Amino acid sequence: MTLGLTVTGRLQLYINPAQTWFACAVAILLLVGAVASFAIRPGEEHHDHGHEHAAPSRVGLVATIAGGVVASGVAVAALVFPPATLSAELAMERDTGTPPLFAGADEVELGVVDTSAFGIGDWSATFATATSPERYAGEQVRLTGFVMPGDDGSVELSRLVITHCVIDAQPASLPVAAGVPDGLATGDWVELTGDVVVDDSGALTIEASSIEPVDEPEDPYEY
Repeated sequence: MTLGLTVTGRLQLYINPAQTWFACAVAILLLVGAVASFAIRPGEEHHDHGHEHAAPSRVGLVATIAGGVVASGVAVAALVFPPATLSAELAMERDTGTPPLFAGADEVELGVVDTSAFGIGDWSATFATATSPERYAGEQVRLTGFVMPGDDGSVELSRLVITHCVIDAQPASLPVAAGVPDGLATGDWVELTGDVVVDDSGALTIEASSIEPVDEPEDPYEY
Protein backbone atom coordinates (compact mmCIF):
# COMPACT_ATOMS: atom_id res chain seq x y z
CA MET A 1 0.00 0.00 0.00
CA THR A 2 2.78 2.43 0.93
CA LEU A 3 4.69 1.85 -2.30
CA GLY A 4 1.51 2.04 -4.37
CA LEU A 5 0.48 5.34 -2.79
CA THR A 6 3.99 6.69 -3.38
CA VAL A 7 3.94 5.76 -7.07
CA THR A 8 0.49 7.34 -7.54
CA GLY A 9 1.52 10.51 -5.69
CA ARG A 10 -1.03 10.11 -2.89
CA LEU A 11 1.19 9.25 0.06
CA GLN A 12 1.39 12.95 1.03
CA LEU A 13 -2.29 12.73 1.96
CA TYR A 14 -1.22 10.52 4.86
CA ILE A 15 2.29 11.60 5.87
CA ASN A 16 4.69 14.52 5.56
CA PRO A 17 6.53 14.18 2.20
CA ALA A 18 9.82 14.51 4.10
CA GLN A 19 9.06 11.11 5.68
CA THR A 20 8.48 9.35 2.34
CA TRP A 21 11.99 7.91 2.10
CA PHE A 22 11.65 6.34 5.56
CA ALA A 23 8.18 4.90 4.89
CA CYS A 24 9.28 3.41 1.57
CA ALA A 25 12.47 1.97 3.04
CA VAL A 26 10.50 0.24 5.82
CA ALA A 27 7.91 -1.01 3.30
CA ILE A 28 10.64 -2.54 1.13
CA LEU A 29 12.29 -4.10 4.18
CA LEU A 30 9.00 -5.67 5.26
CA LEU A 31 8.33 -6.98 1.75
CA VAL A 32 11.78 -8.56 1.60
CA GLY A 33 11.20 -10.10 5.03
CA ALA A 34 7.79 -11.45 4.00
CA VAL A 35 9.20 -13.04 0.86
CA ALA A 36 12.19 -14.44 2.77
CA SER A 37 9.86 -16.00 5.34
CA PHE A 38 8.66 -18.47 2.70
CA ALA A 39 12.16 -19.92 2.56
CA ILE A 40 12.10 -20.89 6.25
CA ARG A 41 11.77 -24.65 6.56
CA PRO A 42 9.08 -25.79 9.00
CA GLY A 43 10.06 -27.77 12.07
CA GLU A 44 10.30 -31.49 11.90
CA GLU A 45 7.10 -31.87 13.86
CA HIS A 46 5.15 -30.62 10.83
CA HIS A 47 6.43 -33.59 8.81
CA ASP A 48 4.77 -36.08 11.12
CA HIS A 49 2.05 -37.68 9.04
CA GLY A 50 0.07 -38.84 12.05
CA HIS A 51 -3.67 -38.39 11.86
CA GLU A 52 -3.63 -36.30 15.04
CA HIS A 53 -2.14 -33.40 13.02
CA ALA A 54 -4.71 -33.44 10.22
CA ALA A 55 -7.26 -31.18 11.94
CA PRO A 56 -4.77 -28.47 13.01
CA SER A 57 -3.33 -28.48 9.48
CA ARG A 58 -6.76 -27.87 7.98
CA VAL A 59 -7.44 -25.08 10.48
CA GLY A 60 -4.10 -23.46 9.64
CA LEU A 61 -4.85 -23.66 5.92
CA VAL A 62 -8.28 -22.05 6.33
CA ALA A 63 -6.84 -19.32 8.57
CA THR A 64 -4.08 -18.59 6.05
CA ILE A 65 -6.51 -18.32 3.13
CA ALA A 66 -8.96 -16.15 5.11
CA GLY A 67 -6.18 -13.85 6.30
CA GLY A 68 -4.80 -13.52 2.79
CA VAL A 69 -8.22 -12.63 1.36
CA VAL A 70 -8.89 -10.01 4.03
CA ALA A 71 -5.41 -8.45 3.76
CA SER A 72 -5.61 -8.37 -0.04
CA GLY A 73 -9.06 -6.79 0.08
CA VAL A 74 -7.88 -4.03 2.42
CA ALA A 75 -4.80 -3.33 0.29
CA VAL A 76 -6.76 -3.22 -2.99
CA ALA A 77 -9.46 -0.99 -1.47
CA ALA A 78 -6.82 1.45 -0.18
CA LEU A 79 -5.29 1.71 -3.65
CA VAL A 80 -8.53 1.84 -5.66
CA PHE A 81 -10.63 4.21 -3.57
CA PRO A 82 -9.29 7.79 -3.30
CA PRO A 83 -8.21 8.86 0.19
CA ALA A 84 -10.42 11.46 1.84
CA THR A 85 -8.74 14.60 3.13
CA LEU A 86 -9.33 15.78 6.67
CA SER A 87 -12.37 18.03 6.91
CA ALA A 88 -12.92 21.54 8.20
CA GLU A 89 -15.11 20.05 10.92
CA LEU A 90 -12.16 18.00 12.18
CA ALA A 91 -9.99 21.13 12.09
CA MET A 92 -12.56 22.88 14.29
CA GLU A 93 -12.54 19.94 16.72
CA ARG A 94 -8.74 20.09 16.98
CA ASP A 95 -8.64 23.84 17.45
CA THR A 96 -7.74 24.28 21.11
CA GLY A 97 -7.65 28.08 20.97
CA THR A 98 -3.98 28.13 21.96
CA PRO A 99 -1.26 29.68 19.79
CA PRO A 100 0.12 27.26 17.20
CA LEU A 101 3.62 25.91 17.69
CA PHE A 102 4.92 25.22 14.21
CA ALA A 103 8.50 25.08 13.00
CA GLY A 104 10.07 28.51 12.64
CA ALA A 105 8.19 30.19 15.48
CA ASP A 106 11.47 30.85 17.27
CA GLU A 107 12.80 32.72 14.24
CA VAL A 108 9.64 34.83 14.11
CA GLU A 109 10.23 35.97 17.68
CA LEU A 110 13.73 37.09 16.71
CA GLY A 111 12.34 39.03 13.75
CA VAL A 112 14.87 37.60 11.28
CA VAL A 113 12.63 35.43 9.14
CA ASP A 114 11.92 35.85 5.41
CA THR A 115 8.15 35.80 4.84
CA SER A 116 8.20 35.59 1.04
CA ALA A 117 7.45 31.85 1.03
CA PHE A 118 5.13 31.82 4.05
CA GLY A 119 2.03 29.64 4.03
CA ILE A 120 -0.91 29.84 6.39
CA GLY A 121 0.92 27.82 9.05
CA ASP A 122 3.93 30.15 8.97
CA TRP A 123 1.79 33.27 9.13
CA SER A 124 -0.30 31.77 11.92
CA ALA A 125 2.86 31.25 14.00
CA THR A 126 3.95 34.78 13.15
CA PHE A 127 0.63 36.29 14.22
CA ALA A 128 0.79 34.39 17.53
CA THR A 129 4.44 34.99 18.48
CA ALA A 130 5.67 38.18 16.81
CA THR A 131 7.06 40.58 19.42
CA SER A 132 7.01 43.51 16.96
CA PRO A 133 3.77 43.21 14.95
CA GLU A 134 4.43 46.48 13.09
CA ARG A 135 7.43 44.77 11.49
CA TYR A 136 5.00 42.78 9.29
CA ALA A 137 2.45 45.51 8.56
CA GLY A 138 2.02 46.17 4.86
CA GLU A 139 3.34 42.82 3.65
CA GLN A 140 1.30 41.36 0.80
CA VAL A 141 -0.01 37.81 0.94
CA ARG A 142 -1.59 35.39 -1.50
CA LEU A 143 -2.84 32.33 0.34
CA THR A 144 -5.07 29.34 -0.36
CA GLY A 145 -7.10 27.78 2.43
CA PHE A 146 -10.60 26.91 3.58
CA VAL A 147 -13.11 29.16 5.31
CA MET A 148 -13.61 28.77 9.07
CA PRO A 149 -15.72 30.81 11.51
CA GLY A 150 -13.83 32.76 14.17
CA ASP A 151 -14.70 32.75 17.86
CA ASP A 152 -16.17 36.25 17.73
CA GLY A 153 -18.23 35.69 14.58
CA SER A 154 -15.42 36.79 12.29
CA VAL A 155 -14.00 34.81 9.38
CA GLU A 156 -10.71 32.91 9.35
CA LEU A 157 -8.61 31.41 6.58
CA SER A 158 -7.42 27.97 7.67
CA ARG A 159 -5.33 25.01 6.66
CA LEU A 160 -4.21 21.84 8.41
CA VAL A 161 -0.49 21.57 9.12
CA ILE A 162 1.15 18.14 9.38
CA THR A 163 4.38 17.49 11.27
CA HIS A 164 4.74 13.74 10.64
CA CYS A 165 1.35 12.34 9.55
CA VAL A 166 -2.37 13.15 9.54
CA ILE A 167 -2.67 11.93 13.14
CA ASP A 168 -0.79 15.01 14.38
CA ALA A 169 -2.46 17.48 11.99
CA GLN A 170 -3.10 20.87 13.63
CA PRO A 171 -5.31 23.66 12.28
CA ALA A 172 -3.62 26.95 11.45
CA SER A 173 -5.92 29.94 11.06
CA LEU A 174 -5.59 33.61 10.13
CA PRO A 175 -8.16 36.30 11.01
CA VAL A 176 -9.56 38.07 7.97
CA ALA A 177 -10.77 41.65 8.25
CA ALA A 178 -13.48 41.19 5.61
CA GLY A 179 -16.51 39.03 5.07
CA VAL A 180 -16.47 36.19 2.58
CA PRO A 181 -18.44 36.45 -0.67
CA ASP A 182 -22.03 35.21 -0.64
CA GLY A 183 -22.44 31.51 -1.31
CA LEU A 184 -19.34 30.37 0.56
CA ALA A 185 -19.66 28.22 3.66
CA THR A 186 -17.41 26.65 6.28
CA GLY A 187 -14.95 24.30 4.61
CA ASP A 188 -15.08 25.95 1.16
CA TRP A 189 -11.67 26.59 -0.38
CA VAL A 190 -10.69 30.11 -1.44
CA GLU A 191 -7.66 32.02 -2.67
CA LEU A 192 -7.13 35.19 -0.66
CA THR A 193 -5.09 38.19 -1.73
CA GLY A 194 -4.48 41.03 0.70
CA ASP A 195 -2.19 42.82 3.12
CA VAL A 196 -1.04 42.18 6.65
CA VAL A 197 -2.23 44.98 8.94
CA VAL A 198 -2.18 45.80 12.64
CA ASP A 199 -5.68 46.27 14.05
CA ASP A 200 -6.77 48.66 16.78
CA SER A 201 -5.82 46.19 19.51
CA GLY A 202 -2.28 45.85 18.16
CA ALA A 203 -2.85 42.35 16.76
CA LEU A 204 -1.98 41.25 13.25
CA THR A 205 -4.75 40.45 10.80
CA ILE A 206 -5.29 40.07 7.05
CA GLU A 207 -7.06 42.83 5.16
CA ALA A 208 -8.38 41.03 2.11
CA SER A 209 -8.57 42.75 -1.24
CA SER A 210 -9.80 39.65 -3.06
CA ILE A 211 -11.38 36.34 -2.00
CA GLU A 212 -12.04 33.91 -4.84
CA PRO A 213 -13.50 30.40 -4.53
CA VAL A 214 -11.18 27.63 -5.81
CA ASP A 215 -11.12 23.84 -5.94
CA GLU A 216 -9.45 21.92 -3.14
CA PRO A 217 -5.71 21.72 -3.91
CA GLU A 218 -4.22 18.39 -4.94
CA ASP A 219 -2.19 18.56 -1.72
CA PRO A 220 -4.49 20.22 0.84
CA TYR A 221 -2.00 20.23 3.73
CA GLU A 222 1.00 22.28 4.77
CA TYR A 223 4.06 20.76 6.40
